[in-house]
Amino acid sequence: MYSMFDLLFETPSYRPVYVISDSEMKELKKNQHQEKLDEITTQKVRLEDAFKAQLKHLEEREKEVKKELKVLSASKDK
Repeated sequence: MYSMFDLLFETPSYRPVYVISDSEMKELKKNQHQEKLDEITTQKVRLEDAFKAQLKHLEEREKEVKKELKVLSASKDK
């Protein structure tokens, strides 16, 4: 049976360390920000498309309901 201390001492407590230059760090940050910006833009387009599709669906449903209401009102008047 293992104790907490066994697990603590058996697993290495270090992670690899990478050393890069300032210019490489700036380039890395620039790339990360560009990826974030691209993802935001993609999400924005997807949301706009979903909104347009939902709006179209609601407008079609509104027309159907108005048409049904008109038919019901006409039959009620008779």
